[in-house]
Amino acid sequence: MHRIMIIEDEPAVREELALLLKNEGYHVLPVTDFTDVPQQTANYRPHLILLDIGLPGGDGFSLCVNLRKSADVPIIFVTGKDSGADEVKALSLGGDDYITKPYSVPVLLARIKAVLRRINKAPGADVIEIEGLSLDLAKGTVSRGTKKAVLSRNELQILACLMAYAGEIVSRADLIEMLWDNQIYIDDNTLSVNVTRLRGKLKDIGAADLIKTRRGMGYQL
Repeated sequence: MHRIMIIEDEPAVREELALLLKNEGYHVLPVTDFTDVPQQTANYRPHLILLDIGLPGGDGFSLCVNLRKSADVPIIFVTGKDSGADEVKALSLGGDDYITKPYSVPVLLARIKAVLRRINKAPGADVIEIEGLSLDLAKGTVSRGTKKAVLSRNELQILACLMAYAGEIVSRADLIEMLWDNQIYIDDNTLSVNVTRLRGKLKDIGAADLIKTRRGMGYQL
């Protein structure tokens, strides 16, 4: 089970994040004492850190630099600062990703999973399974039983996002934002085409109608 440390000084945001991640099955440590975060990090040994920029007695930039001296843990900045300069600074100092508030929950969860996949060396870490469907992120294939289909990059990212937030509605805007954030340039019409193609491939492996359209809202797995 992955351990995630939340370094956020606003109690309401911290508690919201902690509850969200616990419900997703993660072990969570919300930091409430900011006097010695590097030591807490060493003790907890998180797989991922969610880090705000504005912190008591300092800032997330300086803390990121200090953490990088002793730990190789991935760091995602989650902050209300939306300037390009802050994002560039955060990434140049060792951040692995940068998400601005207010964030989209499906996009946040998808990007957390993406970062964890990149650092997880365990066998099978690149495979997502749900509803009898197995998505191999490393090979770019989806299978059900003995049947398998090869997915395009767009189709792979779309299905991975829907599977990461299975049971919930993911809006078209959230999918487009997620794909753009992963440097996959896509618009609304292109999204429709890719979802149609993805549905066709799922039908070929016996998973027809797995992706449901919720009119006016988005898609649901």
